[in-house]
Formats: sequence, structure tokens, C-alpha cells
Amino acid sequence: MTVNLFAYDAKQCDPKKCTSRKLARFGLLRLLHSTRIIPLGSILLTPEGEKALSVEDKPRAERRGIVVLDVSWKAAVFPKIPGIHERALPYLLAANPVNYGKPFKLSSVEALAAALYILGEVNQAETVLGKFSWGEQFLKLNREPLEEYAKARTSREVVKAQEEFI
Repeated sequence: MTVNLFAYDAKQCDPKKCTSRKLARFGLLRLLHSTRIIPLGSILLTPEGEKALSVEDKPRAERRGIVVLDVSWKAAVFPKIPGIHERALPYLLAANPVNYGKPFKLSSVEALAAALYILGEVNQAETVLGKFSWGEQFLKLNREPLEEYAKARTSREVVKAQEEFI
């Protein structure tokens, strides 16, 4: 794996449906049980990020990794964590069975795969999605926007590209 993946597990979701836990079982990410052990300098994917993820974040992702907060959308509270670089993902549609077709309501694996794809790590994105029967559908549903976001060089360009799909 090119980029280390982490998930803070808030233990709010159904363990049988938890995409982070499944990825951890396959050795594709490391579960974290405290926000205090999130790697400093890593990229935290959060819908509350003020800057969109872009290729300019790739060196940091390769050095420090990407983190998702595995929390329930029903009880979503995204804590502020000092020393972490928050990034938002642009407009994408969920393909997971719980939120299929809903914009921005991605599962943890969808968020990680989208980030990897945008950063040019398409093979790693396909690997993590490959563990889910609906994983390939996420890429089919979002192929065009993901390609455009991956071409964007900066956060500002990602936001501008996003306007085509909203």
C-alpha cells in the first residue's frame, strides 16, 4: 500500500456493516480507538473541512496517511483534532446499501477510496473497494467526477470542478 490508512472507530455503527472494521480485518487499514493517537500531520477526511482534498495533499498523505472518523451519520459529531489537516471530499454519490445515491453520505471505505483516487492512487482505491460487493459500483457511479477531481491541481480547482456535478 502506498498510503497508510487509519480509521478512528467511535463504535457507533453496526459491527456487521462497519466498512472500517472489515478493512482492518484484511490488513488494509489500522483502527484507532482514541483520537489522541491519530498520527500528527495526517489528513483527516471530514465533511467539516474548510479545504477540499486535492493532488497537492499527496506528499502529506504518503508521509503521514489518511484518516477517517468512523461515526454514524445519525449521530455524526466530528471532533476537532489539533495537528491534523482536515480536508473535505467534493461532491460524490454513495453506492453503499444504506445511503445509495445520496450525495456526500459516503461510508468510510468510500471516503478513503475517493481520497486515494483523487490523489492518483487508483489501484489502492480499487483494492479497498474490492472487499465489498458494491465497491465497484461506487467507481462506476462516480467515475467522471473522480477523474475531474484527480486532474485538479489545487483545492480551489477541485471546488471549481465540483460545480459541474452539483
